[in-house]
Amino acid sequence: MLKKLNSVRYKFIRSHIYGLFLTTMILLSFFLAIFVMYNPEWLSKEAIFLFVGSLLLVSFFVSLYVGFQSSGDMKERIDGLSTLIRALSQGKYDSRIRLTPDDEIARIGSELNELGNKLKSQVKSLQRMADEKSEFAKSAHKAAAIEERQRLARDLHDAVSQQLFALTMMAQAAQRSFDQQPELAKKQLEEITSMALQAQTEMRALLLHLRPVHLSGEPLKQGIHNLISELQDKCQIRFDVHMDDMENIPESAEDHLFRIVQEALSNILRHAEATEVDVRLKQERTELFVHIGDNGKGFELDQDKKTSYGLKTMQERTEEIGGTFTIRSKPHEGTYIDIRIPVQESDDRE
Repeated sequence: MLKKLNSVRYKFIRSHIYGLFLTTMILLSFFLAIFVMYNPEWLSKEAIFLFVGSLLLVSFFVSLYVGFQSSGDMKERIDGLSTLIRALSQGKYDSRIRLTPDDEIARIGSELNELGNKLKSQVKSLQRMADEKSEFAKSAHKAAAIEERQRLARDLHDAVSQQLFALTMMAQAAQRSFDQQPELAKKQLEEITSMALQAQTEMRALLLHLRPVHLSGEPLKQGIHNLISELQDKCQIRFDVHMDDMENIPESAEDHLFRIVQEALSNILRHAEATEVDVRLKQERTELFVHIGDNGKGFELDQDKKTSYGLKTMQERTEEIGGTFTIRSKPHEGTYIDIRIPVQESDDRE
């Protein structure tokens, strides 16, 4: 309620009421001064207070009406500016506003329109540079593959190989205590089962990174469909997938989006402990929306460092093609990633 009273419209109304109050005080002081100094017959105390009271009452309602009406145009124009700024912040660089008359607010609107043109031009430049970078990346694919194998070797040593060593030690301990301490052996076998499942999940997540860095000529929709189909055959996770047919998507943007989805699914397998995953790709006239959500254990965005490297990589890939990256997560409430990518219309592309 207090926030509403601080709006432009109520500030206009208050300014009219302040003006009314000041005018009333001036008239009252003027008539009382004449009455005290000259005491004319035609002027009495009753007449003064009747006139001022009537003026105050009538002018109060007139001030409310005039203030409300006169602020309507100002509020509408400011709301238009706010809507345009929100649209630009969400990546809708085609949004425009037309304001009349030619005053300070109209000039702000014109400058925001010019900012939208510059942002749109920068997105085109980013996507053009991403296309050029994609060609360069393909020529450097062998070096990247070697580096990726080295990273996977480190991950295998740090994660899976250590788990397998622990499994071996636990199995030997269970074997020795099987006859003399069957309850302890049973507990150790349960721990072995849990560790084996964890190692299996870790291995599947690492194998995701062995897939091609590029789509190898496949459309983005088909590449993601193949990736999820492969995971469905190997994981106890239910995938809910909805993807539109996509047009006018630069090849570099498709490669980046494929790797983003790949990285997101890898994080889900390794950390989320999810049973359901929702993947959606929707294309409108000038934007592509990507949503990846899971019902896993979630995490605190400011505290959990396990997935920070993967999230940083996804955000950098999104920004490299001129998009916006948003993530929401809380412990025990799952994780949700939303990506918005500007798409140039066919007649607007060079």
